[in-house]
This record gives sequence, C-alpha cells and structure tokens, in this order.
Amino acid sequence: MNAATNPFRALPSVDALMNQPAALELVAAYGYPAALEAVRAALDDIRARLRAGEPLTPDADVILVRAADHLRREFTPTLRPVINATGIIIHTNLGRAPLSVEAQQAVQAVAAQYNTLEFDLDSGGRGSRLVHAERLLQDVTGAEAALVVNNNAAALVLALSALAQGREVIISRGQLVEIGGGFRVPEVMAQSGALLVEVGTTNRTHAGDYERAITPQTAVLLRAHASNFKQIGFVESVPLTDMAAIAHQHGLLLIDDLGSGALLDTAAYGLEHEPTAQESIRAGADLVCFSGDKLLGGPQAGILIGRHDIIDRLKQHPLARALRADKLCLAALSATLGHYRKGEAVQKIPVWQMIARPLDDVRRTAEAWAAEIGGSVIEGQSAVGGGSLPGETLRTALLALDVPQPDAFTARLRAADPPVIARIAGGRVLFDPRTVLPEQDQQLVRIVGDLMQTEER
Repeated sequence: MNAATNPFRALPSVDALMNQPAALELVAAYGYPAALEAVRAALDDIRARLRAGEPLTPDADVILVRAADHLRREFTPTLRPVINATGIIIHTNLGRAPLSVEAQQAVQAVAAQYNTLEFDLDSGGRGSRLVHAERLLQDVTGAEAALVVNNNAAALVLALSALAQGREVIISRGQLVEIGGGFRVPEVMAQSGALLVEVGTTNRTHAGDYERAITPQTAVLLRAHASNFKQIGFVESVPLTDMAAIAHQHGLLLIDDLGSGALLDTAAYGLEHEPTAQESIRAGADLVCFSGDKLLGGPQAGILIGRHDIIDRLKQHPLARALRADKLCLAALSATLGHYRKGEAVQKIPVWQMIARPLDDVRRTAEAWAAEIGGSVIEGQSAVGGGSLPGETLRTALLALDVPQPDAFTARLRAADPPVIARIAGGRVLFDPRTVLPEQDQQLVRIVGDLMQTEER
C-alpha cells in the first residue's frame, strides 16, 4: 500500500508541520512547547479517526486548524466574564456583585504598582493594612471600629474564636441557617470552639428563652439574620434592641450576623426592608458582621464593625492574619465604601443601579433588543439573589424568544464569546435587561442575533 492509498503514510511529519507559517503563528502566540504538544495531539486525533474509518484528508492545514482549536480551548481561562441576562442581580454562581468603575480602577492601580498596603507615608515606617477601609466603615456605619477579613463566614469564625472559644453562644433555633455551598451556621460555630446553645423553636423564640438559657459559661448572644429564607405565619422573634438589653444586663456580648449586609434601605426601591448595619449598631449590637459582595456591592469580604475594644481583640487574634483581606480586596472595598460616603451609591454601584432602575427604562431596552433580534417583550420579575431578600422581586420586562430547542439554544449562548447566561421558562428563552451591564448591551444583541439567524437557516 503506497501513500496514495494509505492515508497514514500521507500524514505530514511533526517537523514539517512545525515549519508551516500557521504553526509558527501558534508558537508566537502560545510558546513552542504548547504548540508542539497541540500539533502532536492533532496528529494523534487524525490517526484515531482514520483507524475508525472516517474519510479524512490528512492535510497539513486541517491538522494545524485542529491544533489551533486545541490551544484556544486549553488557554481559555475557566474564570472569565459572562453576560448575566438571568435577571438575578446578585448571582452567586456568576460572581455576585460586579464592581463600580471606580472600584475597578482602584484594583488596577494597586495591582499594577507598588502601594501603601503596609507602609505609613507620614512616618516612613511599617504601617497596617487594617487601616485602609476602617475609617470609611466608621464613617458610613457609625461604628467605633472595623475589621475586614476574606468573607463573612470567616468573620463569624474569627469573632466566636476570639470572644467565645470554650464558652456558650446562645442562638434561636429559627436562625440555625445553612448558607451557600452547604455551610451551616452550627458547623461554622463548631469550628470556632464555641459551645452552641439552642433556644426557642423553629418558628417562635421569646426573650425569656434567652434569659433562661444564660449560665456562668455563657459569653455571647448571637442573632443570625435569615437573609436567604423567609418564615411566615405563626412566627415570633426577639427584636435586636431587646436582645442587646438582655445581653448587657448579664454582662454578655451581642453579635449580629447580618449576612448580606445592606447599607441602604431596600424598602425605598419597592422591596421589603432588609436590616442595615447602621441599624444593628444603633440597636446595641456589640459586633456586627456582613458580606462585602452582596447588597453592599463590593468585593468578596467579611466585614466586622462594632465596639473598639472588641475589634482590637479580633485584630490581635492569631486567626486574623490567616483570614486577612488582600490588597486588591481592600482597594475595591475602599472605593465602594467611598460611594456610600459621598451619597452616590445608587448612581455608581452596579447592584444598586440595577435595583433602582425604573421599569420603563428596562422595557425600552427590551423593546430595542426585540427590534434588532426579533421575539417579543413580556412582563416578568427580577430577583435580588445572593442570599438577600428571599422571595422579593422587582418588576421587569423580558425579551422572550421562541426557538425549537431552548436547551440547545442556551448551550450555544454559553459557548459564545463572551458567554451569555439566560433562562428558560414556559418553553421560551428569556433575557432580562436589568442585569446586563450597559457596556455589554451590543455584545448581547450581536451574539443572540447571530444565533437566531443560524436557527432560521
């Protein structure tokens, strides 16, 4: 069998392929070792297909195209931007809160240059990373002091480890919640070395339940705000002011785990009121912890605010170093808090821009999409998401597309560059303008429009 009849003999050598102009471009883009590995992988794939009886032409151009595809797949990051058209504002799976332009710029500046992370410009000596966001948090929340760690679960572990290790922490049974990723408050508390004491029932807890549970071993009363579920019906809980009075009467500390951590009144935008960090401080909580990347609208962080002496104890605990926030987090958080300090959070922070966006404005965008792409505009609901305001929604307008195979269509959307994440309801593919960033608008129109034309063909 000669080369004319044996396709294996007609395959070009690796050396011959690597000297092709297209291969040299791959070397320039990805480096020689990676390009060589991709060419060999493409050759192996061609050989396997030939052995399986596929009628392939063992052409150098075909092999190099396969090598290029292989390299693109290998070098495409798994963590990458997407277009969120789901209507879920704080989408946990999609990175929660996008940062404001100013926060992005702050991260870029600190990442690209040396900075004052732990350097004091006045003294010329060593400084502390703990100061960068503290003053802003004091100004915005009214707390005496503040500390930033890497997420809110870490904040709670640090607080209980420093303040209640080996001692009792009293919490209502109705607040033994499970947070994202299967982590449960009782398990987080166990890691701190604190002893969990449950009081009340799932749906009703009274002030007397806390009073009767206090012993000489008690250190803390803990409230864990139910930010990711809602109880209705025959329900009663103890107001935070009353919990503070009980704690302080017995010489105990009150910790309020707010979870989502709103700094603005959500009721002003047609949503149920979410307790704010400022309210917790005014109610008498000694320590309040919450997230940075949910309703606050900043980077992933755990924020602790409260009494100066308590925050000092947390700063000096060995876990504080292990859980500390890095320079990029502190830069983004400081810029985000700056928006609150200036009274411009709703105008600058994407999460609050989306929450406050008028329905008529959302509808105009949906209608503009429909004019370019096709489909129809229907009424719908956006969700806040991210373990915040469970069951609460905002009225919205959706672009609805009727396609033969919605699942296959959304899979092709996810394979686009950038990927588009939509949702399916009632057999239609739905796109919510509320969560599509302004700079992504035309990208979405192009990607969805191209796919619709493919569907029609």
